[in-house]
Amino acid sequence: MTFVNWLKRHLVVFAGLLTLAYLLLPNVVVTVFSFNKPVGRFNYEWQRFSADAWKDPCGVAGLCGSLSLSLQIAFWATLGATALGTAIAFALVRYRFRARSAVNSLLFLPMAMPEVVMAASLLTLFLNMGARLGFWTVLIAHIMFCLSFVVTAVKARVMSMDPRLEQAAQDLYAGPFQTFLRVTLPIAAPGIAAGALLAFALSFDDFIITNFTAGSAVTFPMFVWGSAQRGTPVQINVIGTAMFVLAVVFVLFSMAVGNRRKRRTP
Repeated sequence: MTFVNWLKRHLVVFAGLLTLAYLLLPNVVVTVFSFNKPVGRFNYEWQRFSADAWKDPCGVAGLCGSLSLSLQIAFWATLGATALGTAIAFALVRYRFRARSAVNSLLFLPMAMPEVVMAASLLTLFLNMGARLGFWTVLIAHIMFCLSFVVTAVKARVMSMDPRLEQAAQDLYAGPFQTFLRVTLPIAAPGIAAGALLAFALSFDDFIITNFTAGSAVTFPMFVWGSAQRGTPVQINVIGTAMFVLAVVFVLFSMAVGNRRKRRTP
């Protein structure tokens, strides 16, 4: 086999590896600069190795407070969006009702609409309602734009489910609740988990909508943006690296559990 033929056979693999490297390059830079000892305010040029920021990740005033607020909002937004999105997905797939097609189409608007437009609309809504901007307005806004992503993920899973499995459970005298708990929910669980993870990532990462609806509250993305105007502390890279590592560990753990279940399945 000539080199050209070998290259053609593995071209897709090389393209995938290059794409993966391109996507991971910013994370590598963040990880490297989390061990930097900057001179001055800005952490944009490598000076020398130092682990001081890892020893004191909360050394910058307000950083851990903003991180805690972002985690709280992301957690509750994920719960709310997942519960509502799962119910909407089942309703759209399993039931026929008036305006079903319209609802199906409207759910894609938050994904297609520019975030700045949605942010301005939500701010106008909250101000007209006389709502005080803060934690609750951010939480409502995050549930609203995460909802569409959860519905899309869960809906795809529900559409692929075999209804004969639920019918078989009912033939074996399982009630509606038992059928849902022991048959429907385990099969739909991967789609629900995917929607929940996507909602958490989107909520934790959001800046534009949060900036419009937060008032005096400061989330982690807002803290990073504000810090960039004065000087980026190394601790921001430490938190970013820690979040990236936790996400990778969680994905690897999920893959290992899934592979173990597949091996146990006869």
